[in-house]
Amino acid sequence: MADPNRTVVVTDGSNDASAVSGAAAGVQSSPKGEKGAGTDPSKMDQQTLAAVLQFLKNNKLRDAEAALRREAKLPDGNGDSGGSSRVATSGEVSLVLSAYESEGDLARYCEYYNSLSSFIESSLDAHKHELGCLLYPVFIHMYLQLVYNRHEKEAHKFFNRFSVEQEDWHQEDLRTLSTVKTREQMEGNDLMDTFRSSKFVLRMSRDSYQSLRRYLKQNEHRELLSILQDHLFIDVFDGVPRNREQVQATSGAMMGEARRDANKVKVLYGLPKEPDINVPLDDDDEGVEGEDKPKKKKQKKDLLLNKNKKADPNAPPPSRIPLPELKDADKLEKVLSWKEGLKRVPLGRENLPSICFYTLANAYQNVSAVGVSEDSSLLAAGFEDSNVRVWSLSPQRLRTMRNASELDQLDKEADDIVERMMDEKTAADSWLLHGHTGPVYSTSFSPDREQLLTSSEDGTVRLWSLHTYSNLVVYKGHNYPVWDVQFSPTGYYFVSGGHDRVARLWGTDQFQPIRMFVGHYSDVTCIQYHPNSNYVATGSSDRTVRLWDVLNGNCVRVMTGHKAAVHTLAWSPDGRYLASAGVDKNVLLWDIAYGRLLAEMKGHTDPIYSLCFSREGSILASGGIDNTVKIWDVQKVFEEIAGSDDLTSLDRASLVEVGSLLLGSFQTKATPVLKLHFSHRNLLLGCGRYQHS
Repeated sequence: MADPNRTVVVTDGSNDASAVSGAAAGVQSSPKGEKGAGTDPSKMDQQTLAAVLQFLKNNKLRDAEAALRREAKLPDGNGDSGGSSRVATSGEVSLVLSAYESEGDLARYCEYYNSLSSFIESSLDAHKHELGCLLYPVFIHMYLQLVYNRHEKEAHKFFNRFSVEQEDWHQEDLRTLSTVKTREQMEGNDLMDTFRSSKFVLRMSRDSYQSLRRYLKQNEHRELLSILQDHLFIDVFDGVPRNREQVQATSGAMMGEARRDANKVKVLYGLPKEPDINVPLDDDDEGVEGEDKPKKKKQKKDLLLNKNKKADPNAPPPSRIPLPELKDADKLEKVLSWKEGLKRVPLGRENLPSICFYTLANAYQNVSAVGVSEDSSLLAAGFEDSNVRVWSLSPQRLRTMRNASELDQLDKEADDIVERMMDEKTAADSWLLHGHTGPVYSTSFSPDREQLLTSSEDGTVRLWSLHTYSNLVVYKGHNYPVWDVQFSPTGYYFVSGGHDRVARLWGTDQFQPIRMFVGHYSDVTCIQYHPNSNYVATGSSDRTVRLWDVLNGNCVRVMTGHKAAVHTLAWSPDGRYLASAGVDKNVLLWDIAYGRLLAEMKGHTDPIYSLCFSREGSILASGGIDNTVKIWDVQKVFEEIAGSDDLTSLDRASLVEVGSLLLGSFQTKATPVLKLHFSHRNLLLGCGRYQHS
């Protein structure tokens, strides 16, 4: 049973929590005989008691009902005590348990909201911007209370008057909420259920918080106190109040900012020690001119191979999660990638990348997804007609396996058995894959390029063989469209996310998910596996980016700052930094070690759908439906952060000046950029569908 003298816990600068009696603003309970500043405890207790008794009765929990009546000193019957308590009907029980009916003067909600707005506007500039974050959640819950208590006309007037005053990034949610005009329409509305069941998080300095307390103590608005207590979580910190730019840098998410304790778990973002693999020196690698030139190249090669031989203190133990063992083919792949890395062009402010752009022309069914293999040899595109097509980007054409009778005649012990299994007569530039029954929204190649994952509106993820170009497995777990699917960097594991707000971790040989990552308030729109395979980053339409621990499924980072849905993510090669972008046209750069926003890069004029770091991590490329590829100097950000002494501070967003970060902007003729990918030599590959004017 609810305690009428409830408390709200707010966190201070330390790990300890302080409980503040009364309402969310810490107003003390009024002595007996004085007019209280909070909701009448006796009325709230009676409503709760009636709802609980009705719930127990409806579910035939007679013993529990009888025990509760005895303890509450109620006679047997309908739970009335002097006729003062209201028995909830079965249809109202769940709503009453989560949000009580208001007994106050709902007609004065416009007056109450105006009073709060005037108080914030007249506050000192130091507190104004933090206190201003209260207006949106208070507006939402006042409106819902008016609708729930059947004050439809007042609710309509209240919404029309104050919705235009909310920040631009809230307008999409407000348009959705405007369709809820009666109590019956509240049932089954996902956005309304989110606001009702979750608390809106605000971070506020202690000075701003004390100013709010004084206002609430002087103005005895019971309804406002109830909203602050029931639906808001005020995370109080010791320090200087944040200014407008710092507040807006972390604002925008559907349910407010991230709690500071949500980003305190240590993240093992480092890369594991590379396995010992001997790389033979080729004659063409050693050079032919001069005595010093071969020696110089050999030193460069040794430096590359020994780069990750030392253990990273921030790397997870190799046995933390079970990973597939390296096969001989995997080791050979690493050798080839290292050799390619020897010819890599270092990129920077004075040396921008070359860009090779693939345009899909005459695609009568719109292209909805594009993927490129790790070694840049294969490209896959998903189409709205449910088909998938795979192309070769190298001179080697795509072949399928020989038939069974021919395979039986081969020498199974031959070193080149895989090559012999392929039928040269079937060689083609591309292959078409059929199987999905809805538009294909994502493609992902396995690291060894033997398999391809695709996700679709039909709610399934399909695994395809790139030896036979046939469907191997259909994974069914999502109930709605699956927006993204991504292979682990080590293979075997993959993660999918979709409209059901859940990301699922799978193994290629299992039909059921291994983990479910639950916490987003809206669609999981994009996914990126961490380079060390121990973490998964997800972006969502709730305008947040989250980081999940694969070991236990826990959310270890919540990052807020986007003002619209997030549609693409990219990890830096060292695994410490994460870039995100989406419909708000901005690229945000995060430090995963602390969950801290480092930079906000602006320049695109339309939503961004692809991000990619260069192979050494010095530059970041972004592309979107504004037909533009932009190059950003993120190395400058990393250098400035390396010299900072206050990386753990989350109470102020000291963003790097971004005006000088843009290195170049490259326009396509009429092709939105759906995919960007850096080759091992730092050639930037782009892809999109030609749009007829």
